[in-house]
Amino acid sequence: MTTGFFGDITKIPFEGADSQNMLAFHHYDPDEIVMGKRMEDHLRFAVCYWHNFAWPGGDPFGGQTFDRPWFPDRISDGMQAAKLKADVAFEMFTALGVPFYCFHDADVRPEGSNFAENTKNLNEIVDYFEQKQSETGMKLLWGTANLFSNRRFMSGAATNPDPDVFAYAAATVKTCIDATNRLGGENYVLWGGREGYETLLNTDLAREDQQLGRFINLVVEYKHKIGFKGTILIEPKPQEPTKHQYDYDVATVYGFLRRHCLENEVRVNIEQGHAILAGHSFEHELAMAGALGIFGSIDMNRNDYQSGWDTDQFPNNVPEMALAFYEIIKAGGFTTGGTNFDAKLRRQSLDPEDLLLAHIGGMDCCARGFKAAAAMYEEAALSNFVKDRYAGWSNPEAMKMLDGTYSLDDIAAYVEAADVNPDPVSGKQEYLENVVNRFL
Repeated sequence: MTTGFFGDITKIPFEGADSQNMLAFHHYDPDEIVMGKRMEDHLRFAVCYWHNFAWPGGDPFGGQTFDRPWFPDRISDGMQAAKLKADVAFEMFTALGVPFYCFHDADVRPEGSNFAENTKNLNEIVDYFEQKQSETGMKLLWGTANLFSNRRFMSGAATNPDPDVFAYAAATVKTCIDATNRLGGENYVLWGGREGYETLLNTDLAREDQQLGRFINLVVEYKHKIGFKGTILIEPKPQEPTKHQYDYDVATVYGFLRRHCLENEVRVNIEQGHAILAGHSFEHELAMAGALGIFGSIDMNRNDYQSGWDTDQFPNNVPEMALAFYEIIKAGGFTTGGTNFDAKLRRQSLDPEDLLLAHIGGMDCCARGFKAAAAMYEEAALSNFVKDRYAGWSNPEAMKMLDGTYSLDDIAAYVEAADVNPDPVSGKQEYLENVVNRFL
């Protein structure tokens, strides 16, 4: 028996590009074979719990606009509301045909009066999720702990000046890893929502880095203790809610991981909107993660480029998606990771079907971008150009410069003896941009 929240909509069909039905997929066919594998298995779509089912539609200048039957003003019993929310969520996951979902603990359980009650509430919902997963075949892409919303975390969680807050956060993460492990989650994400500073006037940077490093090491140690097979992921973000976040971008996270001997244990979950806030393109962050060997998963959304803040809109720019998925393919594709829609409706989009329409559009956009990226990768026009551009580094003299055979004196002697006087070679940027446009 269904909740009726989505009316009689139970399954979104694939109808192809010529269909006029907006409640159908036009480009995402999960069974389409691309590069020898099903589209579903390449993209590994996931729906997030927080924006879809926990967010009331507020913004800094106005409160709730959404009217959902599980909201506190409709149901006073927190656990009853949480289970109704789960019923609707799994109906939506099933209708969209996505293989995965994601959640924070605070999204799925009612807030208790203390840590013990929070843990009890979470475990009760995990029992319910186990049943839902068994009934639907849904899987958990990743779980995480909300260590930023409650006022206790106003000065950070792992980086808080109060050791009791550190302890509360660590204990909360333990319960969330346990929940993720029980549900067969393929990853566990750490987003340091308030791991940063507002002002240096009251901040000890060295101490907070030490605390954060120990916190992540505790997580990794516990993962191995309980035999959790998933990947630990850190999600970079430069600012919001703090003035400066310690996980600013992929390169910053990698430096942190190296500093705390975690580079072989932790990977990154990269969000498109966060990349833009850091002054990068999404493809830059993906390429950096691939080059450093820490690519894990993505949160797929977009920002409004005119607003300058994290708007978490559903993706609708196929060229952006093509360049992003090209870098993901180059990095070897997803293993435990996937494409999670960390995106939310606009606060004026009130109808239940708007939740479906937003995801349909995002999934179609990603599918079109992925197919263009796969075609570019298979043709190898870009990769062959890059290979040829760096071909000189395979000659013996060049290799001696990199492998330590030549000192600075040796290089200078080589330049003089061989009368090295190189002419510049065109980088052909416009040509390569035209190559990309052929596929779009």
